[in-house]
Amino acid sequence: METKMQKILPKRALISVSDKANLSEIVLALDSAGVEIISTGGTAEFIKKLGVKITPIQEVTGNPEVFGGRMKSISFQVGSGLLFRRDHAQDLKDMQELNFKSIDLVICNLYPFTEVAKKENATQADLIENIDIGGPNMIRAAAKNMQWVT
Repeated sequence: METKMQKILPKRALISVSDKANLSEIVLALDSAGVEIISTGGTAEFIKKLGVKITPIQEVTGNPEVFGGRMKSISFQVGSGLLFRRDHAQDLKDMQELNFKSIDLVICNLYPFTEVAKKENATQADLIENIDIGGPNMIRAAAKNMQWVT
């Protein structure tokens, strides 16, 4: 029999952060609760060092991480996992036909653009590399579907 706590726990979490402060505690708690953790790049490496199994984002998207990490999380698969409405019959049918799974929790913080911009020696290239694209997409998709995604 499923408990009330099991009903509210996410099944899958997408974690992609630039600032990893205090990340260990939540990752270990999610892992001990049996939550599948999807992760990207440096965050995935950090989580693996904790001894926690991750699902690489490439397994979800079906695409490699390319362009020095610039392209990894932006995908139809990730967007679909975040945006589909769990109480809409057509959305459920679409997800089954596509063989996609939901993403129920997003843990994301954005690149430290402001901190980089404050540095005296920051170059235009440094600034450009600290414009986050994937993070805002994930946050906005989760917010748009806040009834189902934390």
